[in-house]
Amino acid sequence: MGYLLKDRVFDAEQFVDAVRRVAAGGTAMDPQVIQQLLARQAGDGRPPARLTPREREVLELMAQGRSNAAIAAKLVVTERAIAKHTANIFAKLGLEVSDDDNRRVLAVLAYLDHGR
Repeated sequence: MGYLLKDRVFDAEQFVDAVRRVAAGGTAMDPQVIQQLLARQAGDGRPPARLTPREREVLELMAQGRSNAAIAAKLVVTERAIAKHTANIFAKLGLEVSDDDNRRVLAVLAYLDHGR
């Protein structure tokens, strides 16, 4: 799944990177869109999407298609810490382990859809 603003599509490097991530089974969500949606939802207080600021930050980076290792490097924490935040996100969004579903993608979709 991918969603980019028109401005990003005109940047060939960003567009090709997004297409490659989606083709590899990842996601490519425009950071500006994610930032606006997360900011809008930050104070709504509705369960189950009541995530901590750090969990929202991790979810935003997940939406950009980043791996746990890349998120850990960006936030200057361990991969184990990111795995814990990711597990908390999945639990708060009610996403159980499944062989058929990509919980990272479902987490991003559920959180974004929660604000509509």
